[in-house]
Amino acid sequence: MELPPSARACPECGADERTGWRETSVHDGLDLPDHAWEDERADPPRPTPRVNGLAWYWWLSGVALLALLLLGLLGVRL
Repeated sequence: MELPPSARACPECGADERTGWRETSVHDGLDLPDHAWEDERADPPRPTPRVNGLAWYWWLSGVALLALLLLGLLGVRL
């Protein structure tokens, strides 16, 4: 695509005076593998389920600790 000399931005890719008009990139000589350019991952990591901002295992630990403390206060021997 030919741009006139007075063009301020490319209508196709959006390159402009601020981002640069380079024909080549400073990253051209890095010899990165083709898969380095892929943005999508096959299996993205699943987020840990959270309750009020805490992971489920912290809630379980807290409930277990409270239960042990309550049993200790009541004098129950395990």
